[in-house]
Amino acid sequence: MNRAAVAAAACLVLAPVFAEGLPDLGDVSQTVLSPIAERKLGEEIMREIRADPSYVDEPELTDYLNAIGSRLAQASPDSKRAFEFFAIQDNSVNAFALPGGFIGVHTGTLLISQTESELASVLSHEIGHVVQHHMSRMIANQEKTQMVSLAALAAAILVARSNSQASQAIAAGSQAVAVQSQLNFTRDNEREADRVGVQILERSKFDVHAMPVFFERLQRSTRFVEGSAPSYLRTHPLPFERIADIQNRTQNLPYRQVPDGLVFQMLRARLRAEQDSARDAITYFEDMLAQRKFTFEAAARYGLATARLRDKDYTGARRELEALRRLVPESPMVDTFAARLLNAAGDGAGALAAYRAGLARHPEYRALVYGYIDTLLATKNPAEALAVVEQQQQLRPQDAQLYLLQARGYAAQGKQLLQHRAQAEAYARQGDVRAAIEQLQIALRAGDGDFYQLSIAEARLRELRAQDPESAKRERR
Repeated sequence: MNRAAVAAAACLVLAPVFAEGLPDLGDVSQTVLSPIAERKLGEEIMREIRADPSYVDEPELTDYLNAIGSRLAQASPDSKRAFEFFAIQDNSVNAFALPGGFIGVHTGTLLISQTESELASVLSHEIGHVVQHHMSRMIANQEKTQMVSLAALAAAILVARSNSQASQAIAAGSQAVAVQSQLNFTRDNEREADRVGVQILERSKFDVHAMPVFFERLQRSTRFVEGSAPSYLRTHPLPFERIADIQNRTQNLPYRQVPDGLVFQMLRARLRAEQDSARDAITYFEDMLAQRKFTFEAAARYGLATARLRDKDYTGARRELEALRRLVPESPMVDTFAARLLNAAGDGAGALAAYRAGLARHPEYRALVYGYIDTLLATKNPAEALAVVEQQQQLRPQDAQLYLLQARGYAAQGKQLLQHRAQAEAYARQGDVRAAIEQLQIALRAGDGDFYQLSIAEARLRELRAQDPESAKRERR
């Protein structure tokens, strides 16, 4: 599904959120969207984003973004607010905040960030938009008679972050004349998000001077190629007075030497290895190592190993893995790569042994957990895979990915009711209650469950229907 389709679908699903009418809680930012409705709106948009191929469903990158994002959010003025950070596979430099605390980051932003503090400055700015209720305040400025336009606005907010032409088409197609003028935050909103972002950086012990450095580099990059402004500059305009304002805010704050984490540099190296052709990536990292132009040798080795794996050069990838082991002997990312390499080379048994060894050292590392279960399923061990899933669900009962893997395990065993019930739980944890209801209805029609399993599915179906009253109306039609 392309982004235009995502937004078009979002227009349809989001309209009821506004049409139902929402309570006035007193604060101007809540006159249209209450906190509950704001979260619901964000979850509806996220449902469409997760269905888009550009959504990065990869645990190592997602966990890293949420780790650094959580550190920043805890230092924000609204430290109890729930946030979810995610990546979009897009080489452009961009990030965006959605209603309900969902913050997306293009992979190109990680690649251009020279330090972890620079990436943190982008995330802190987006957190600033969320905690200052800029999204709600933007919608509150619309007339209440323009509810259909607001639905289009919610969808177009997402699309405009990558494709301004698509957002304009949606605005025109939905007859939402005011949409395009409302897409970008006002200058006051941007300055306020900068101010809050600097405070968050300072409180979370990152280098506050990284924010003006990052923004200046983006600004300079547009001077040499006409019309090539990064997406971030189109959606977060950076006039010189705004950069000067950030510099004024940070100039009297002490300089803080904040060393980058190895995970940050290794993730950047992997993204770089996956960005271009495998051969170009190999040349890039070989040159970097030959000239010793790296911050962490381990990150450069990891990038080269990833590129060789992409090129199916398993011997060369093993050679880089051995070098990595010497540099970082206790890295879950390296353990995960070792198992992936064995899988790619066709050694399923060796991959299982590698995953078991890695999990013995890092039992809660999601990439190892998922990879182990996936390999058990691939090697025709569904019973063992399901046992691991159930054990992990005790630790992470809200983990949708575990339920997706559980559904695959039951499918391999031919247990249709349990398969669709597990699929329903995955959708429910992703905020897609309607899809969860559909899966439970399929489960109840499967005809292969016992009385106990049927009772559980029926009870869960009643519970989910109570969360989505519209489903009962649709079924009565």
